[in-house]
Amino acid sequence: MDAFDYREGHLHAERVPVQSLGRRFGTPLYIYSAATLRRHVERFRRAFERLDARLYFSVKSCPNLHILRLLHEAGCGFDIVSGGELARLQRIGVAGELIAFAGVGKTRREIREAIQTGVGWLHVESEQELAVVAEVAAELGRRTRVAPRLNPDIDPRTHPYTTTGTAATKFGLDAETVRRLFDAYRDHAYVRLCGLHMHLGSPIRDVAAWGRAVGRL
Repeated sequence: MDAFDYREGHLHAERVPVQSLGRRFGTPLYIYSAATLRRHVERFRRAFERLDARLYFSVKSCPNLHILRLLHEAGCGFDIVSGGELARLQRIGVAGELIAFAGVGKTRREIREAIQTGVGWLHVESEQELAVVAEVAAELGRRTRVAPRLNPDIDPRTHPYTTTGTAATKFGLDAETVRRLFDAYRDHAYVRLCGLHMHLGSPIRDVAAWGRAVGRL
């Protein structure tokens, strides 16, 4: 449990008795360990250091401003799926280039706000969404970096309700459509297709599934 352990039968968080925190702040109480979060960021960084990768934290998994600030200070970028999450990151001073805006069903307003903020990546789920991004970017006169979401048709063998990377699901684009979009927008003045986005679902405990998916990319 990392920085949470039992000492003489009492649960501690970073050596602080949880009972004392409950008495001080009241219950129910959420207790986070900053040391644990920093340790896991470092473990991920070491695991991917040969790829020169940047770590992106999913804001929807924990939108607590204090946690987001801690991860920002630890060097993380952020993955968001709504304008509200974008506003939270702006509140703590995260630069747009460290933000990837994913998610289905973005509104035109959210797309506009993302482009105005200068998000590092705008992930698109469909041809129609990409057309809206192109329109808004042209209206604003702002060039934006876009990554279409590829559906790799890989079964990660997780729960069918949380599987998102097979052809039977509603998410992303097939490979032929992605190739066609890269060709169609190759010389667009305001849309720069320069990456690919992919999500297989969760939880995924089979590393081989990720290997197959990366191979498909």
